[in-house]
Amino acid sequence: MSIPRPSAPIAALAVLLAASPQARAIDLGEVGGFELSFEGLFQVDGYRYRDDWSHLGDDTDVRRSELVLKGAHASGFDWVVGYDSKSEKWLDVNARIRFDGRSQHLRVGQFKQPTGLEELSSSTTNDFIAKAAATNTFAVSRRLGVGWGIDQGDWSVSASWFDRELTRNEAEGDGFAARGTWAPLRGEGRVLHLGLSASRRDAPDDGIRLRARPNMDLAGIRLLDTGAIADARRATTVGAEAMWIQGPVKVQAEWFESTVERRDSRDFDGSGGYASVVWQPGGQTWDYREGVPRTPGAGGEPAGLWQLGVRYDRLDLDDPGAGIAGGTMDVWTAGVNWYHGEHLKLALNYVEADTRRDAGGTTGWLDVDPSSIQARVQLAW
Repeated sequence: MSIPRPSAPIAALAVLLAASPQARAIDLGEVGGFELSFEGLFQVDGYRYRDDWSHLGDDTDVRRSELVLKGAHASGFDWVVGYDSKSEKWLDVNARIRFDGRSQHLRVGQFKQPTGLEELSSSTTNDFIAKAAATNTFAVSRRLGVGWGIDQGDWSVSASWFDRELTRNEAEGDGFAARGTWAPLRGEGRVLHLGLSASRRDAPDDGIRLRARPNMDLAGIRLLDTGAIADARRATTVGAEAMWIQGPVKVQAEWFESTVERRDSRDFDGSGGYASVVWQPGGQTWDYREGVPRTPGAGGEPAGLWQLGVRYDRLDLDDPGAGIAGGTMDVWTAGVNWYHGEHLKLALNYVEADTRRDAGGTTGWLDVDPSSIQARVQLAW
């Protein structure tokens, strides 16, 4: 498994970041009362497939190449413009005003919708290389819209109305989403977090299609697939989430139930979720704000920040009563992360998947059990 040689600009950036290990974002100074900053995220992933997918060979490619410009005003007004040159799509592109002592905000533009704990966590500090299959399948992610939120530390509420994704030919279908969180126990290195979310979105003209990779983002094949549900009217998803932080240990879980309402046939029901445990052997703990855990920085740690984790997730896209055999999948992931300074992260995961799907006709059941070793090199600033 070979990692491609970085381009000259990326290599120069790596040298620059190494020379300033304590500065996370690049400060561009003040313009018109706004403090400007420049952030970025560059990830290269490499996979080695085993067992059922050994014939595919190895995959190595850039996963993300994100550039983000931010502006913040002392009055509480801020804005952000982000673009991923790898996937050629817009990221967060929005303006936000904070008020009521900055505990409330109103946001307009494209942003992540309030539909889950893992989805709202930063891609820079994900516990594992790939998000859980249920998160990728059921969370709404970024859409154009209007959102409101309030954060009181121990509890938070957010709601939004959204439409299509800003980038052309991406996700469509307008709807709304809401999320509420409560932390009945919250102190230094100790948090109990509970949350509920819900979303409802209209189906675009070509219907709704739910499908998933086996936690291998570079794979071009989806082993679970409902096919296009052409008579879909709308999709409603509810999610429950829980998290316990005790010093250097974080236990996190989510579960989603989703229903696709149909015009001519019985409604389709799908579900999925995950549970994970992450341990930081150096003794560091997580911060917590706005209903999301924040990974501590490694700038002051001579040996860097180490994380060891394991996750189990399940996705069920089978509904015989609705005549849809999308398949079921169970996945185990074990991983290790190492953060060096504020900019460099190395990750290594082992993924073992078990998928089962009724192909119909004379083909019968398809049992495919791919596994892979995954590596990631990340630069963030």
